[in-house]
Amino acid sequence: AELLRGPDDTTEAFTKVLTDYQPDLFITSGHATEAGWQIGFRYRNGFLKSKGGQMFGENTRRERFEIKSPNPKVSLPIGNCLMGNINGPDAMALAWMNDVAVMQMLGYTKPTWFGYQGWGVLDYYVEQPGRYTLTEAFFANNHALIHRLRDSATPQRDLRGLAFDRDVVAFYGDPKWSAKMAEGKLAYGQKLTRSGDTYTFTITPKQGAKSFETVNNNGSQRGGRPIVAFLPNRVTDVQIIKGGQLSPEITDDFILIPRPKQHDGKSPLVVTFKAKEIK
Repeated sequence: AELLRGPDDTTEAFTKVLTDYQPDLFITSGHATEAGWQIGFRYRNGFLKSKGGQMFGENTRRERFEIKSPNPKVSLPIGNCLMGNINGPDAMALAWMNDVAVMQMLGYTKPTWFGYQGWGVLDYYVEQPGRYTLTEAFFANNHALIHRLRDSATPQRDLRGLAFDRDVVAFYGDPKWSAKMAEGKLAYGQKLTRSGDTYTFTITPKQGAKSFETVNNNGSQRGGRPIVAFLPNRVTDVQIIKGGQLSPEITDDFILIPRPKQHDGKSPLVVTFKAKEIK
């Protein structure tokens, strides 16, 4: 293997990634304010900054690098403080959408310290490629957060963080716009079918005993997310027929099943319920 050394200041490189490579998805973490992202977390580096709805790079020598990135994209500053807080015309969120063609993004409106609602979106969106749109992944993760917040087994030390994240993460962009990862390898399959007033949700392991393990622990508050599917229509008067031992939660528009802590990796998980469609 060859050891390569990159530049100490990567500001220009990041602006070229946006300008030349034109990514569809841009994920960031580290220190940030409403008006800039500090590229180096624990070392000296440059910034991506915003001014009057325009995005640009500024390195440690105060040199400016313009960014031209017109392709539609998604920005996920899942570990950045304040990136979602719009405090005036120079706010970073406005520049992402106005100048860098970001069609959807999420961001913390306060300094982030817990991370569940930010980092957890990756568990649904990136680690389950092609299953959810970004909008669905955001809401699935929010449903997971509320579920854990209401769980009597959740440690007291986590309750404050969950309540904080519930209230300080914003989603920007048209929620109807569909942004999905390309279909890829999934640890388990899930299928929701309907026959009259009867719905069946089937979860099929694809990786044996490892099917329900955490895919990626990188970040904060990763893994352990429940399995979520959105119903094709709103319902009421739900009656569970089969699978009650899986502790499913069924609302008017989604079903949630806690991720199994132990499973043989062979038999499918099945929940069957009856419900009246709300028309």
